[in-house]
Amino acid sequence: MSSESARADFAVPGAETALDAVLRFDVHHLMVDDPVKRVDAMTMAWGLEARVPFLDQDVVTLAASCPPGLKIAQDGKGVLKDLGRRMLPTEVIDRPKVYFPVPGLRHLDEPMQALLRDALLSPDARSRAVLEPDVAHRLLDAPNHHYTPVGGNVLWQVGLLELWLREHGLDS
Repeated sequence: MSSESARADFAVPGAETALDAVLRFDVHHLMVDDPVKRVDAMTMAWGLEARVPFLDQDVVTLAASCPPGLKIAQDGKGVLKDLGRRMLPTEVIDRPKVYFPVPGLRHLDEPMQALLRDALLSPDARSRAVLEPDVAHRLLDAPNHHYTPVGGNVLWQVGLLELWLREHGLDS
């Protein structure tokens, strides 16, 4: 989208404040290609169905109709935080935002490589035969060179499967 068409979009009537115009732009242009498509692509790649409850049309419509002060209160989550305080401890609601690491999703380093190597080359894994030994060795020899269609590290995913099977005592 060009800056000219963005300016035209901001000038469309219906937004009472600049904040409302920015949020309308975000919903109509940015969110369409970002979280919704990402969740959809990730879940469909693995045959899963997911919902994004805060993007329900009724929830979005209600949020859009709130006064600007409510939309920006408490870093933009005031209404949700106030509701959450009725059910959750304050330390959960007011904790600082933290990164949720998924170490092997894209790139594997030690000690994860060693953990997955031990799991995939174990006697249990060989007898389970989820992976042919040559495939396991090929993945382990180049741990950061094999990716799924959506960019996930294949070694990480098959290694986690093996660890899960082991944890739950599922044999061949």
